[in-house]
Amino acid sequence: MIELTDIAYVRSGAADLDTAVRFAVDIVGMELTAQENGVAYLRADQRHHCLALVEGESGVISSGFTVRDEDALAAAETELEKAGVTVARGSAEEARSRRVRDFLSFDDPFGNRVDLVIDQVTLTAPVRHGREAGITEFGHLCLDAPDVREAYRFWNGLFNARVSDWIGDWACLMRIDQVHHKLAVFQGSQPGLCHINFQVDSLDDVMRNWHFLEANGVEIEMGPGRHPQSTAVFVYFKGPEGITYEYSWGVRLITDEDAWRPRYFDPAEPGSIDMWQGPTRRVHTQPQIRRPLPGRPATGSEG
Repeated sequence: MIELTDIAYVRSGAADLDTAVRFAVDIVGMELTAQENGVAYLRADQRHHCLALVEGESGVISSGFTVRDEDALAAAETELEKAGVTVARGSAEEARSRRVRDFLSFDDPFGNRVDLVIDQVTLTAPVRHGREAGITEFGHLCLDAPDVREAYRFWNGLFNARVSDWIGDWACLMRIDQVHHKLAVFQGSQPGLCHINFQVDSLDDVMRNWHFLEANGVEIEMGPGRHPQSTAVFVYFKGPEGITYEYSWGVRLITDEDAWRPRYFDPAEPGSIDMWQGPTRRVHTQPQIRRPLPGRPATGSEG
C-alpha cells in the first residue's frame, strides 16, 4: 500500500497570471515566495508553496501529495505499475520547478493528474501574508470524478486513504492522518479541481473574511455555514481562472481509528451540507488540463 503522508501543492495554469497572483495575495492572503520562468509560487504555511500558478492555459495541471522518502517513492512506482497505471518520473528540472527532490506523476482512472513527491522544500521564515486572513495552513484539496465510489476504490485500494464520511454518491471525504479529510472526491462529469482549502485560526477569521470578500466584490459560492461531517465552519469563494477557494475553521480530528465508522449523509436532506441550513450549491470546478505525462517514462510504462 502506498502511504501518503500529506498534501503538497496544487499546480494550476493561469491565462492571466498577474490577475491570479494579485487575487491570491491581496484577497486570499497568501505570500508570493518567488516568481520565475512563468511560475508564481504562493505560500500559506511552512511549505515553500502550496499553490503554483503557471502562465499559460487555464486549468488545473496537477495535485501533489508527499510520501516518506525515496524508497517509498520507488515502491509507489512499482505498485502503480503493477496495478496497470502509467507512471512517469519527473526530470531534475521539473522537480526543481516543484521545489521537491524527486517526484513521479500519474493519472487517476478519471484523468486527474497526480504528483507523488519527496522532500518538499520547507521555509524557516514566518509567512508574510498578503493580508491578515488568519490562515494557518493548506488544509485539503478536492478533486472531481464521475463516480465517487470508484474513486474511493482507487484511493483506498492503492493508497492509505480511508473514508471518513459519504455525502450520498455526491462526495467521498477521505483522511490520510487524523484530520477528517485531506482529500475529497466530488461527483463531476469531468476531472478537475473542485476546490482548495485553507484553515484559519478562529471562527472570527471566517466571519471577518466573509465580510472582506463581500466588500471587495468577490463571488461567494457558499457559506458561511458549518459542515456536519467535519464540523468545520466554512466559506467558499471563486477566484480567477475558475479556482474555488475555501476558508474553514474547527475541523474534526479522528483520533480513534478503530472506533470511527463512516457515516452516510443524504444530500437531499436539510442540513446534510450545511447544518445551519443555509443555501447550498455545487461550487465551481477548475477543469483538468490534459497533457502527456512529464519527465521520462518510468521503467516498464508508456508515455
